[in-house]
Parts: sequence; C-alpha cells; structure tokens
Amino acid sequence: MGREIKYYAIYGLFLFAMLEALLYAAIHWWPAFAENMGAMKALAAPLPILKDQINLVDKLGAPAYVAGQHYFKACNILGSTAAILFASNAIAGEVHRGTFEVWLARPVSRLRLFTERFLLGYAAIGVAVLLSSLTTPALLQTVGTTMAYSDLVRCSLFQTLFLGAMYSVTYVFSAVSSQPLKIAFVMLFFAITEFAIYMVKTITHFSIFRWSDIETYATIIGRNELDLQRVGVLLLIQALAFGIGLQRFLRRSP
Repeated sequence: MGREIKYYAIYGLFLFAMLEALLYAAIHWWPAFAENMGAMKALAAPLPILKDQINLVDKLGAPAYVAGQHYFKACNILGSTAAILFASNAIAGEVHRGTFEVWLARPVSRLRLFTERFLLGYAAIGVAVLLSSLTTPALLQTVGTTMAYSDLVRCSLFQTLFLGAMYSVTYVFSAVSSQPLKIAFVMLFFAITEFAIYMVKTITHFSIFRWSDIETYATIIGRNELDLQRVGVLLLIQALAFGIGLQRFLRRSP
C-alpha cells in the first residue's frame, strides 16, 4: 500500500504543478486578454464555438475566463490524460510487468485491492484539480480581481466527477486487459477526438466535453449550485463501471 500511495502522490503532485503553472500563466495574461477582447472576437469569428466562448467571457468576466482556461482547457486536457494513464496502468500494468500474482498474494481481499487502487488514482486527480483551483483567488488579486472559493469548489467537484467518469471506464478495461499501452492509446485517441469535434459546430453536441465546457462552469457559478441531473449521470457511470470492473477482477485468474 505504501508504494502505491507514494506513486500516486508523486504523479498527483506533478499534475498539480502542471495545472498550477498553466493557471498562473493564464491569469497573468487576463488583463491583456480583457483589453483586446474586440480583436479576440474578430479572430474567433470563423469558429462559431470559439466566438460564443469569448462572448461569454466578455459578458461574465474573469470567472468565465478561469472556467475556460483552467477547467475547460487545462483540467480537461491534462486531467483526462492523467485519468487515462492512471487507470490503464492500475491493474493491466501489474499483469504486463509480471507482478500481478505478487500483488494478489498480499493478505488482503481482492475487493480491497481493487478499491484501494481505484480510490488512490481518483484522489490523485481530484486533489490536484481542487488544490490548483483554490489558488485562483490569490492569483486573481495580482491582476485586480477575485473569485469566490465556493464557486471554485463546486466547479472543481464537477470537474473531478467528469474526469472520474473517464477514469472509471478506463479502469474497467484495465481490470480485464494485460496491455496498458493499448488501453491508453485507445482512450487517449478517443479523448482527443472528442475534444476536436467539440470545435466543429455541426457535431459539437456529440462531444463529451460539452459536459465540461465554459458554459457548464459559467452556469454552475451563476446559479451557485451544481446540476444535480448531470452529477447523477456521472455518478451512475462511475458506479456501473466500478461494479463491472470489480466483477471481472474477482473472477480474473493470475
């Protein structure tokens, strides 16, 4: 257990550092972005989706900008990558390295092994998202604005649930496979494709990232509450994935 905690702590810290660096750079650029909003709109005119996002930032200000730069871009891209890599390696990695039998030989149940590894990866992602988000008010003060901690906590919670759904689905594949690289390749290709089609107006609504875009987080901030229907769907996906993965793991032979 100690080795796993160290592993996920290190990579969780690395994810936090990356998110924090991108957040710092984005907030540092906020005054210039706000001053040149008109030029930004003109550049975005050929891309209706991007234009709508900039209009939303123009309307709501720094909170929408943070939603776009931190959650929609940084957390979605880096968080999805981390979720896929953590989950794909969690069980399939042990099989691929030939350490699966040693792992199972521990004096604990398979249920505990499966659950502990699942929660460690999930926590590494969620803590990195939350901690980086909570530095936002201090960073925004350096450019003369601010943002409520409560809004950031709600947005971080929803972001974690969104990434958790991707993590959970990948974890199922890890529970039944011995090829972590193949799992990672397929899931990363899927995530990149979904992010790409988000920017295409005619098919944007088929992208899973419609559930984690600027409009989503702007709505959370504006209403001071989470969309419980979406939260329920994300939790259901994770519960089903966990159940299916656990069932296959319990029956898996070394």
